[in-house]
Amino acid sequence: MHLSKLQVFVYSLFFSANTVASDYNLRQGVTDVSHEVYELHMTIFLICCVIGVIVFSVMFWALIHHRKSKGVEPAQFHESTKVEIFWTAVPFLILVVMAIPATKTLIAMEDTSKSDLTIKVTGSQWKWHYEYMGHDVDFFSVLSTPREQIENLEAKQEHYLLEVDKPLVIPTDRKVRFLLTSDDVIHSWWVPDFAVKKDANPGFINEAWTRVNEEGIYRGQCAELCGKDHGFMPVVVDARKPEAFELWLAEAQQAKQQAAAAEAASASATLSKDELMAEGERVYMAYCAACHQPTGMGLPGVFPAMKGSPVVNGEVSAHIDILVNGRPGTAMQAFGKQLTLTEIAGVITYKRNSWGNDTGEVIQPGQIQAFIDATKEKE
Repeated sequence: MHLSKLQVFVYSLFFSANTVASDYNLRQGVTDVSHEVYELHMTIFLICCVIGVIVFSVMFWALIHHRKSKGVEPAQFHESTKVEIFWTAVPFLILVVMAIPATKTLIAMEDTSKSDLTIKVTGSQWKWHYEYMGHDVDFFSVLSTPREQIENLEAKQEHYLLEVDKPLVIPTDRKVRFLLTSDDVIHSWWVPDFAVKKDANPGFINEAWTRVNEEGIYRGQCAELCGKDHGFMPVVVDARKPEAFELWLAEAQQAKQQAAAAEAASASATLSKDELMAEGERVYMAYCAACHQPTGMGLPGVFPAMKGSPVVNGEVSAHIDILVNGRPGTAMQAFGKQLTLTEIAGVITYKRNSWGNDTGEVIQPGQIQAFIDATKEKE
């Protein structure tokens, strides 16, 4: 079919407008609630557009037809009861019309009853901890974007700062309830395609829910300014069909049991200094470098340096304590439940033998286990 230049121009203008709208408008998402939110947004937007057109049309009509050059004398209706009633009643009725669908959508968003699966989501600087209630499965989800990309040493990939080592896996066509809290500061768990954005407050439990209609990978991030690395706290959700989810859940349970057995075996293992240093460097770059810097110099006044640190060069037990239990009131978190015995032993060995911290000490996984056991006995 031959198109005229005018038709080509109109079609290109239409499609470019659609592209811009899809870039700047809300997402329709993959849940019933997200569709309701989108439709509510468009309805309110349309009402506002209609009001704008009517108001400005009347205003410009009045300016043109009642201008001074035509000799029109302005009408006097100051303190008119009819006008006061009119411009109070009409906006009130418009707000009522807008409030009815808005209330319906808000009630649906807050209804977490009759859920098929409950997941506890705990935010901490700067990662998420997911716990599948009643299924003995839990794990941390941490940013997996390579440090080289963050430091502009490599080209940034498609999902830069929106990729994690372990995504949250949920079933499609099932109501999933989220219990959200925080270990330290206020975070906010946000997945735009679900129309879910809920604060995770320390000491409180907030609730949210979703029912995903389409399987796929959905990305979000912490929507609260939670600290220096706020932008390094993504959310990635892998929605799978119920059968695939049940298979994953069984594999995750089995993997946790195997990891527990391997952890117990590692307590009696003896590793060489080279093995511990290599493992420690990997762990440091993944979990510590963001704050203490790859050079170990830290950020003065914010995060202490590892080079020449009195903790790193002091008593081993104090160094283990701060890695395992963290330091309350600071950004230093407890890694005892997140890292394995070997990883903790490795990163401590690495810190105590890097950047001029030549202690020569080699920390074994058994020492970490002994410290944890001693701490439990004191409690």
